[in-house]
Amino acid sequence: MNRHRRALGLMAVGCALWALPVPALADYPDRPIRLIVPQAAGSATDTVARILAAEMAPILGGTIIVEDKPGGALTLGMDYVAKSAPDGYTLAIGPIGALAITRHMVAKLPYNIEKDFQPIGLIVHGHLMLAVSPKGDIHSVKELIEKAKANPGKLTNASSSNGSPGHVGAELFKHMAGIEAVHVPYRGVAPAINAILTGEIDAAFVSPNTVIGMEKNGQAKIIGAASLQRLPIAPDVPTFAEQGFKDFANGNWYGIVAPRGLPPEIRKRLQDEIEKVALSDTFLQRTAPTGLVVEYLDSTRFSDFMRQENDRWGKTVAAQKIEVAQ
Repeated sequence: MNRHRRALGLMAVGCALWALPVPALADYPDRPIRLIVPQAAGSATDTVARILAAEMAPILGGTIIVEDKPGGALTLGMDYVAKSAPDGYTLAIGPIGALAITRHMVAKLPYNIEKDFQPIGLIVHGHLMLAVSPKGDIHSVKELIEKAKANPGKLTNASSSNGSPGHVGAELFKHMAGIEAVHVPYRGVAPAINAILTGEIDAAFVSPNTVIGMEKNGQAKIIGAASLQRLPIAPDVPTFAEQGFKDFANGNWYGIVAPRGLPPEIRKRLQDEIEKVALSDTFLQRTAPTGLVVEYLDSTRFSDFMRQENDRWGKTVAAQKIEVAQ
């Protein structure tokens, strides 16, 4: 009889505890959330992270600190997040390079993307543009190809980092065009762009927001948009398709991931709040000038999308034998 009463008492306590708010969610966030960017300040990834953090912090009722951790072909920042506590206080904004490309180029990746990361949501897509030095005599994609063929192996192309879309997309373009050029990776988009401005580098695939203003000031020349249609942000720039490269597109996407093991209730909270921000008019207005297009996917669809992108870029890297420059 006593055992029966004790069992009933334990059941009652269990039911009472179950009815209480989940502590992890009830208190979340009670300290700043760190949003890690695996690229340098000034990159498109950094820009998206800061816009998202500014819009999302008031909704969450906390502080979101954006931290840039570039290096290691995008692996240093991602490795930091993969090895962080899965408590919702350390997140990463992963560009396509970090989540779908670098893994096929680095022999010993210090983490496993499927096992060590929990996708939260995809936020935006973007396309790149091919910029060349204003000091050179290249004014079109055709002229770039002609110069490269006349000077095999002497032209140079920059990227913000190994494994970035600017790197891999350029390798694919060079293969399609049948030209050679030396890839020079920089630690971030700012030094890569500066190398274009000074004439140190001949060409680079870069984000619209990093180069359009410079072209207007005569500091750079844009000779092609790596999109299937002209970009609204630069309607006067012809696409690669218009210049003889049908179906060639080179772009980026950005999504939020957390360390694997994140409590479901916190994952759901983050997903819901990111969706609110991504689909808000304010976020749309702030990202439009950068040339980015909002395309939100929840955690399940983002997981599927990442697998598809992994397969696509894995085949591209293998077929083109793209390697990480040392």
